[in-house]
Amino acid sequence: MASVSKEFKVKWGMVIDVDKCTGCGACMVACQAENNIAPVTDASDKRRSLNWLLVYELSNGKAYPEHEVAYLPRPCQQCGSYPCASVCPVVATDKNEEGGIVSQVPSRCIGCRYCMAACPYHARYFNWFDPVWPSGMDKIITPDVSVRPRGVVEKCSFCHHRFMQAKDRARVAGKDVYDLEDGEYITACTETCPNGAIAFGDLLNEKHRVYHLSRSKYAFRLLERLGTEPQVYYLSKREWVRRQGDNYLQNEPTPVKG
Repeated sequence: MASVSKEFKVKWGMVIDVDKCTGCGACMVACQAENNIAPVTDASDKRRSLNWLLVYELSNGKAYPEHEVAYLPRPCQQCGSYPCASVCPVVATDKNEEGGIVSQVPSRCIGCRYCMAACPYHARYFNWFDPVWPSGMDKIITPDVSVRPRGVVEKCSFCHHRFMQAKDRARVAGKDVYDLEDGEYITACTETCPNGAIAFGDLLNEKHRVYHLSRSKYAFRLLERLGTEPQVYYLSKREWVRRQGDNYLQNEPTPVKG
């Protein structure tokens, strides 16, 4: 995969401790509520499901008592090489704002879904249905997030509206809008996680916790060998989790001689 990464003074990123995650799904609920994702009419029908953040269950594949599971939340990885943006014919997605967040502009999207095919993480979703809220629930819609119509692609934006709010507060205080303190801008999933498994901040700022966590010897990125340069890191002291994160086969095939 070709790398066309851009350099930024600020690089917003996430570090998720897989060993702390219990798979409770609180991050998924927070993401849906914060970003105005309408509840599905039939949750048992997976064809109608729409989640910007999914929690996957991993297994070491061993029998009891050696059996272990892990839970891995997967938002948009905000790739440094942004393969999704390179195929979009109408520039509905791009990576040009300071901070390195991959944008998604629904008013430009024509629903061709090339970006979905290019994303190796399956982190983009096509909205097949008009969003409908049960009576009364429309009153809790987040006013700073546009409600997407059907026929467009959606994805995690690192709660970009919160970034805009943090910059507004910084301007009022006379501070540099791109030198936010740790915790001044965090995502809804980070704020909601009951175990503190998700950390968020500037990956290039030594004063931010994610700077040090991302440099841990236990840190890894999903499918890192593809060269997508994700801005989402994972932590796990379990070697089998790290191997699955980079999609290594557990049993490498024996070369055939002859």
